[in-house]
Amino acid sequence: MISTGAGELFQILRDGRPRTRSELVEETGLARTSVVNRVAALAAVGLVAPSGTAPTSGGRPAARLTFDPASRVCIGIDLGATHGAVGLLDLAGDVLIDERKTLDIAAGPTATLTWAAETAARLLSQVGRMHRHVLGIGVGVPGPVEHSTGRPIRPPIMPGWDGFDIPAFLRQRLNAPVLVDNDVNLLALGERAIQWPSINDLLFIKVSTGIGAGIISGGALQRGSRGSAGDIGHVQVPGAHDDRDLEATASAPAIAAYLSTTGAIKIEPGDITDRIRTGDATAVSAAREAGRAIGEVTAVCVSVLNPSVVVIGGQLGVNVQEIIAGVREVVYRRSIPLATQHLSIVPAQGGPRAGIRGAAIMVLDELLSPAAVDDLIAALE
Repeated sequence: MISTGAGELFQILRDGRPRTRSELVEETGLARTSVVNRVAALAAVGLVAPSGTAPTSGGRPAARLTFDPASRVCIGIDLGATHGAVGLLDLAGDVLIDERKTLDIAAGPTATLTWAAETAARLLSQVGRMHRHVLGIGVGVPGPVEHSTGRPIRPPIMPGWDGFDIPAFLRQRLNAPVLVDNDVNLLALGERAIQWPSINDLLFIKVSTGIGAGIISGGALQRGSRGSAGDIGHVQVPGAHDDRDLEATASAPAIAAYLSTTGAIKIEPGDITDRIRTGDATAVSAAREAGRAIGEVTAVCVSVLNPSVVVIGGQLGVNVQEIIAGVREVVYRRSIPLATQHLSIVPAQGGPRAGIRGAAIMVLDELLSPAAVDDLIAALE
């Protein structure tokens, strides 16, 4: 069986439109024998399947083939400072089943990843799949990650995780390839797939326990040379009168700490949204100021990166309209007119599944690439 080049042919079929072999010959310019052999190789690994026949005016109808997203699954794991989510997704990136829970990332990698692995195994059993059906596992964590190794690098809110080999830990338990990235990068991928599939330049800013950005430029996620692109939380706010960085100024813990000094009781980060909803003037003002601080840093990003869309997500970004109002106020005033002329600044719409969906997209982009599909076929041969 000739499999070389089957991965390239598969990229055409990934759009889900059924095609006959003759249509693939016409679309690719390949010889019919090449198309037949490559389609057979893709069928052998389960990536394509029959999909009825083409209409005919006489003679034997031609069989159609299509991408089979149900042939395998991928596991998406989304870990935040205070939550965890695990989901199974098909090869089109659609969520089949998922589970969430409140957790503390500071509990350390062993406890957190053991829960994630056990949850994934249970979900596989619930949908009647086995470990051999898993194409790969995507993991998002709330801290800097060296993407090439999957190891967190000095994550400020993840004690005990520095240098921990996340891929090795999960491979041992789930026997599948593992890719790891910063959670905001995966949120950017998930939000784009769900809400902005035609947008090639998008900036996603997460405002929660920490603050970070995911950058999609030219249709591709930008990680930088070591994986730290988008770490805006540790940028000093332009025009600020002290040396505090953005995270120390405008994150949920920073706002809660400020509100605790202005009242008689201690305010927890999770209480901020409720206080704003009840009309607490001090909380409303603090959130607006936080939004302005985020806007100062975002304005620089907009002028440098020139995105079409800025998405504000995270616990505060989605639930507190004063945050996004403050960002808009400053960005439209500070950034150059050419960059803001058609710029949309919007709240995230991907919902709680955006993180696991982004984790799956990372896996699919890597493990369904032309070279990876050819390797998958070669392993079967």
